[in-house]
Amino acid sequence: MHNEVLVQIAVDALEELKGKDILTIDVRGKTSVTDFMVIASGTSSRHVKSLAENVLEKAKAQGKRALGSEGLDGGEWALLDLGDVVVHVMQVPTRQFYDLERLWQGAEQSRSQHGLDTE
Repeated sequence: MHNEVLVQIAVDALEELKGKDILTIDVRGKTSVTDFMVIASGTSSRHVKSLAENVLEKAKAQGKRALGSEGLDGGEWALLDLGDVVVHVMQVPTRQFYDLERLWQGAEQSRSQHGLDTE
């Protein structure tokens, strides 16, 4: 499965359950850990868990099993390692505190238009 297809599966799964502020970061050539990061916000611990579980379910349905996952029980920050794609789902205060977008500001970033607050 091509990395871009896996990114789209993750983004679609996040959009399906109304994930907020979905961002894809292309980190190829910047780190050897992964090629893409997908970051999204959830509105509560239950929402974060549901978003993360939906990504895992949709990826598995396409034949891609996660190499690992962390934080599904806590609900503040769930990390899903899909190999060449790492998905971070966080509550807004946690996302603001860690500010992964700024950490990877030199990398190409694209935002999903779904779930953006326009106010």
